[in-house]
Amino acid sequence: MLSYTVYSEAGGVGKSSLAANLAVAHARAGLDVLVVPLDPQDGDLSRLLGVDEERADQDVDNLVRHLVDSGKGSFDGLIRSAEGVDIVPEHNMLSDLSNHLAREKRKAEELGDAYNIYAQLQRVLREGGVAEEYDVLICDPPATESDHLYNAIYATRNLVLPVEPSAKGRASVDGLEELASNFADQMGIEVGVLAAVPNGFKRTNDQTALIEEIEFPTPEVLPDRTSLMEGCWKEQCSAFEFVREHRDRRRDYELETLAQFDRLARYLEDQAGIDAPNPPEPGVLEEVPTA
Repeated sequence: MLSYTVYSEAGGVGKSSLAANLAVAHARAGLDVLVVPLDPQDGDLSRLLGVDEERADQDVDNLVRHLVDSGKGSFDGLIRSAEGVDIVPEHNMLSDLSNHLAREKRKAEELGDAYNIYAQLQRVLREGGVAEEYDVLICDPPATESDHLYNAIYATRNLVLPVEPSAKGRASVDGLEELASNFADQMGIEVGVLAAVPNGFKRTNDQTALIEEIEFPTPEVLPDRTSLMEGCWKEQCSAFEFVREHRDRRRDYELETLAQFDRLARYLEDQAGIDAPNPPEPGVLEEVPTA
């Protein structure tokens, strides 16, 4: 199974957009994909893929209830689907996740039991049979150091890093490397970086030099595609769906960006030894049959 967390300490680098488009790229190659977004804010991956309609419903079952072992139903009942991808939608209870986990830890310790706050997502996924049902797991935590992030890292053990090609972005990579290393040492686990993905590249000499300094693999460098990504958020869909359904004509440079998502997905699959059963030609869009 391929599992990874898409994370950056810097906001505005297209973290959730990258996670969503990689998920669709894996799925359109015939793989079973589960995305677990964990962002308490409204502008999140669930919103992007249009599965956040129950976010504010306090009575609905949600991931946080399962993380504190108080789910109202099965894990499968949480899942929604969009564009061939299964998603566990975000819920407003995520904003209070740390307090919920701290209470569970206190209760366990009062009974003399050990309780690892950061292992609860892993437990929920294991009990839900995710490793048996899916080929790919992607987590998308908020861009802050938090229990959401640490649960995602503990569950996936791998990172994909969207990077702003600037001095600020380079510093965020250094900071994240230290954060992940310290967490791995503390938890006694190994955490790897599968890829860094520079995003918003404008082909300047300074950006090129900064990208060359990144110590992690950079299999694809994404150019600035502000219009495309803003369109995706407006229409609540991936870039693949947006170009196919919402562009009046196919633009070669946008098709090349889709090809980059496809190639990046194949690269990540290779890292886990996964052969996608039906990988498309990079960037080629299947046509949706008309009635």
